[in-house]
Amino acid sequence: MMLTKKSPGAHGARSHTSLVHSLQRGLSAALPTMDRRGFLRRSGLGVGVGLAASQLALVKKADAAGAKSADGTGKIEVKRTVCSHCSVGCATDAIVENGVWTRQEPVFDSPINLGAHCAKGAALREHGHGEYRLRYPMKLVNGKYQRISWDTALEEISAKMKELRTASGPDSVYFVGSSKHNNEQAYLLRKFVSFWGTNNCDHQARICHSTTVAGVANTWGYGAMTNSYNDMQNSKVALYIGSNAAEAHPVSMLHMLHAKEIGCKMIVVDPRFTRTAAKADEFVRIRSGSDIPFLFGVLHHIFKNGWEDKQYINDRVYGMEAVKADVMAKWTPDKVEEACGVPEAQVLKVAKMLKDNSPGTIVWCMGQTQHTIGNAMVRASCILQLALGNIGKSGGGTNIFRGHDNVQGATDVGPNPDSLPGYYGLAEGSWKHYAKVWGVEFDWIKSQYAEGMMTKPGITVSRWIDGVLENNELIDQDANLRGVFFWGHAPNSQTRGLEMKRAMDKLDLLVVVDPYPSATASMAAMPGKPEDLNPNRAVYLLPAATQFETSGSCTASNRSIQWREQVIEPLWESRSDHMIMHQFAEKLGFGAELSKNFKMKQVKGMDEPVVEDILREINASVWTIGYTGQTPERLKAHMRNMGAFDVKSLKCKGTVVDKETGYDMSGDYFGLPWPCFGTAAIKHPGSPNLYDTSKHVMEGGGNFRANFGVERDGVSLLAEDGSHSLGAEITTGYPEFDHVLLKKLGWWDDLTDAEKTAADGKNWKTDLSGGIQRVCMAHGCHPFGNAKARAVVWNFPDAIPQHREALYGIRPDLVAKYPSHDDQKTRWRLPILYKSLQQKNIDDKVHEKFPLIMTSGRLVEYEGGGEETRSNPWLAELQQEMFVELNPATASARGIRNGERVWVTSPTGARINVQALVTERVSADTVFLPFHFSGHWQGVDMKPYYPDGAMPVVRGEAVNTATTYGYDIVTMMQETKSTVCNVEKA
Repeated sequence: MMLTKKSPGAHGARSHTSLVHSLQRGLSAALPTMDRRGFLRRSGLGVGVGLAASQLALVKKADAAGAKSADGTGKIEVKRTVCSHCSVGCATDAIVENGVWTRQEPVFDSPINLGAHCAKGAALREHGHGEYRLRYPMKLVNGKYQRISWDTALEEISAKMKELRTASGPDSVYFVGSSKHNNEQAYLLRKFVSFWGTNNCDHQARICHSTTVAGVANTWGYGAMTNSYNDMQNSKVALYIGSNAAEAHPVSMLHMLHAKEIGCKMIVVDPRFTRTAAKADEFVRIRSGSDIPFLFGVLHHIFKNGWEDKQYINDRVYGMEAVKADVMAKWTPDKVEEACGVPEAQVLKVAKMLKDNSPGTIVWCMGQTQHTIGNAMVRASCILQLALGNIGKSGGGTNIFRGHDNVQGATDVGPNPDSLPGYYGLAEGSWKHYAKVWGVEFDWIKSQYAEGMMTKPGITVSRWIDGVLENNELIDQDANLRGVFFWGHAPNSQTRGLEMKRAMDKLDLLVVVDPYPSATASMAAMPGKPEDLNPNRAVYLLPAATQFETSGSCTASNRSIQWREQVIEPLWESRSDHMIMHQFAEKLGFGAELSKNFKMKQVKGMDEPVVEDILREINASVWTIGYTGQTPERLKAHMRNMGAFDVKSLKCKGTVVDKETGYDMSGDYFGLPWPCFGTAAIKHPGSPNLYDTSKHVMEGGGNFRANFGVERDGVSLLAEDGSHSLGAEITTGYPEFDHVLLKKLGWWDDLTDAEKTAADGKNWKTDLSGGIQRVCMAHGCHPFGNAKARAVVWNFPDAIPQHREALYGIRPDLVAKYPSHDDQKTRWRLPILYKSLQQKNIDDKVHEKFPLIMTSGRLVEYEGGGEETRSNPWLAELQQEMFVELNPATASARGIRNGERVWVTSPTGARINVQALVTERVSADTVFLPFHFSGHWQGVDMKPYYPDGAMPVVRGEAVNTATTYGYDIVTMMQETKSTVCNVEKA
């Protein structure tokens, strides 16, 4: 359908073509089951089309303010940027005429997206014009948002922060950062929070892949995707478990489909028959939360038949014999089928497919991470790949697809509550490392913190609610949380929505910094229980610029880093996030310290830190994970020369010199995927596939990290003789490098005099000269040592992954066999419930009142909490209703027909009103709801509670209004994939 601007006479009514009317008539008489898009269009085809068409008027308005026309006769610029939705990292060329973003093209030279876009990527331009943005600073006054000036907002918020600090200490204010921030902004926010004096900060990674980061890092060293989307073209078999890539990461499927064309087998394991499953050679339906029984069931057959890679395990893996004994004893085929519902024949078939097709890769997403045992599930996936010898191989690896466009980068260098940028931890040595980088005194930073809190991990974003509501005597900090910043975070992406509303009402200060108001704005303005409302609460909305209104770097899931050019100037009164941080720091008294290493540029007459300088500070500090070689100059050269890189290996093809700078990209991998060790001067090419011993370290090769000591109970943790990366002068296992090891090896004199001064007393992570890294790599060795991966992780509650039933479930018989953890008095500053709550649910017969497993997931049209994408008319047209998928048998038993309104109820007392989609995609004991919706609250439209004109086009119930309590014991990951509910006709 061609969208055109409406004629003047058409504004008063929605005028539909005869085609639309005939479609509506046809859909209204459709069969009881239909495809999802047909089902949704049945409820209002044309509404979104009309809205989308009306947006064309804004392009005209914007052009009218320019110097010339938008007909191609004015100034035309092409700005290269990166999609701001999922983590694939699709590049886009934005065409800008006289400062107006008029059209876009996918970058055909991009080795990542190959000239393709999904629906969200194709609709990026709308963010440069959208009328549903938050335009001005606003304050909640008597239940309505009123426009205020930036000066007033900064002054009042800063004064309130100082008041809270004086009364309750710096830990009383919580900062929720964003995976939509670029690397520089994420890094600067962690620095900002540190100078404020708290570790109470976090971001979206906590609730999407924190269990991955912890579980995978503790297995072999780095908690990230080991290979790349591109490298999957080299796979012979791919196991997707808890990943619906076709909707969550659509363009990634290009690479998998290319692999399938040359024989790759695709296995999809999921409680739901997804669009990804539709492409599979083998679909395995498991009960939600039973990943470990399935994975260890597969491993049982591998061990039983001797299909494991014995030489690889001997050389490169610690503890596999203990895992084998556990698996063979506990996960016999009958136990596997009882726990996950998969018969032995199919489990064996999967095991044989993995054995017969090597190398094989495994893909997981939030279907595996968002559980109370998420850390154990991801480790089970790692162990399976180690047993098969698939880690450190092209076509193998654990391809962990991250969620947001820069959730990987924000995790790497952003506001984590338990570490400084680069996962440096919170020990005194880490703080002294950063004090030197930041050019401030360690004692000054320490003085900003409450006594004893500088080295204590903060509260996680998943549990900030409890930081407000919990009994103060049970919290491991002086005061409860009294102020919260939502700096680019969707509250509807978090569980326990009813309690979150109570927590918001009790705060003294709530600040939303976002291009869109987010559900936070409407939740805060919506009347709650009178007894919960703090009469002194102050709520502010601050308009942040999008990533298309600034420049900076972002890290794709495969660890490649790309540079975004600024496409347009900030719209309305929005300001870049790093400008806002700088302005708050000046008001709070540490502006000079925050920005002392950065030049300033003028934006609308105001100081803004130069983004390139922030990246240079990252380059100077983050040695642990190799963010040191990706200078702005190298990244920009890669973006200008995307066609130079191979679409499978990501390696530069031949000799390619950037015309603008003269930089020679020969040998580089696209985006310099971290670790890119040493300074840029030594030209490390980046690491396309982690732990790959077939390559020299200076060609991107590596081995497992020696991060857990050199022995355990008398058994060596270092790699065996002969197991080393290509060209290494040390041909056996070795510990991580420091000044002592360099001297013992006789390599100390390879350092320059200046490097010796900087490196003395330091190790490869804290030597700011980069000399230790340079020298050990010159000898072919890896800075972080050469060790074995750990199949047994002794520092976790379950050293070998154990299946434990969810706190809310429909199988009390299995709880007796696989109970949850014991309750904990303090985890991340808060008490946490496990067994007591699980047992209470059984005693209260919750499974009888709520007999359906409720799980949630993504849709291709929307992203995250959805506020941004549901405010995009082009996407809103495609997906107009929040819904619940339920099996025909489940629907029939309740008298529910396809398309009818239903109530989904949960043990929290929540009731959400959605549309029924009757489908066999889900089994009779499971229902599925997407998590991108907000704007309705238990049957009530929240439109009146948004700022005028800034509510999303599409609004619906948030599934997380109804989700329940439950958190991973290691990371406090929320449980969203396995809870319970009931469905009844509305």
